[in-house]
Amino acid sequence: MSTILIADDEPNIVISLEYLMKREGHEVLVARDGDEALAMIGEHHPDLVLLDVMMPGRSGFEVLKAVRADETIAGTRILMLTARGRDTDRAKGEALGANGYVVKPFSTRELAEQVREMLGDD
Repeated sequence: MSTILIADDEPNIVISLEYLMKREGHEVLVARDGDEALAMIGEHHPDLVLLDVMMPGRSGFEVLKAVRADETIAGTRILMLTARGRDTDRAKGEALGANGYVVKPFSTRELAEQVREMLGDD
């Protein structure tokens, strides 16, 4: 079983993602802001982080940058979630080392498929 950290400050999104990931057979952790997300990545070493770009405290981009700069957690797989689908945001996420990018609103089926691909659970 894989552990997935959902880092998002929007309760409805957290609830739906948590339900989807548990249904897919994953253990789920939840962080409600960037600082909590970074602390939980360091403590729990999740297999994958679903990381919202716009959060209180540190933004998703700041969390991503901090994770990639810390060699103990730098290999963490991170899928960015954002309501901002602009190419500049995607390019920024990729430049900082995001493993993938999903624009809200997203299809739960497509997200589940992307998570399976990223975890190698074919």
